[in-house]
Amino acid sequence: MIDTVSTADLIAWIRKFRDAVQEHRDELTALDSAIGDADHGSNMARGLDAVVAKLDPPPSSAPDLFKVVGMTLVSSVGGASGPLYGTFFLRMGPVLTGEMDAAALGAALRAGAEGVVARGRAEPGDKTMIDAQMPALSAWDDAVTAGKGVAEAAAAAATAAAAGRDDTEPLVARKGRASYLGERSAGHIDPGAASSALLFRALSDALAARG
Repeated sequence: MIDTVSTADLIAWIRKFRDAVQEHRDELTALDSAIGDADHGSNMARGLDAVVAKLDPPPSSAPDLFKVVGMTLVSSVGGASGPLYGTFFLRMGPVLTGEMDAAALGAALRAGAEGVVARGRAEPGDKTMIDAQMPALSAWDDAVTAGKGVAEAAAAAATAAAAGRDDTEPLVARKGRASYLGERSAGHIDPGAASSALLFRALSDALAARG
């Protein structure tokens, strides 16, 4: 079992995230059309295309990688998604300065999510991307506590993120554009939670593909 990740693994993750967003672009936009500005899919797809274009030559370290990813998303993704996802990756980088085992990567992911919380001032239950990210991190931590490696932790996190995404459907939005709809925001999955579920599924797929 491979219990650490390399910078190349993390680059593969970002590429898979881009591919997943492209594949689900119309779905993300449809979700956003119900409770937002109908641009989440197109904005994320454009931003991640810009990110991948900057990965050749590949960054030499995880901090360098996530600085490139974060800054590119902030500058190329419209609306709230760019700053929020950009903050997520920018906060991850400084944490990954040593061996990248399951605990270290989990700590970096948590730093990223906490950055999103600080920037967006959202809490669990507000019907935002945090509602997918926080369950994923809890599942990751549980896997680490149980002695699981990075691939198993990522798989558990991906499953929890998908459940968190689905759990946003009945919620009434309390943050962002969707909050303007009040009770009418209930009955729709949050698009940011949906893209966050793709983020964790992409990480799981990238690590599982290592063999």
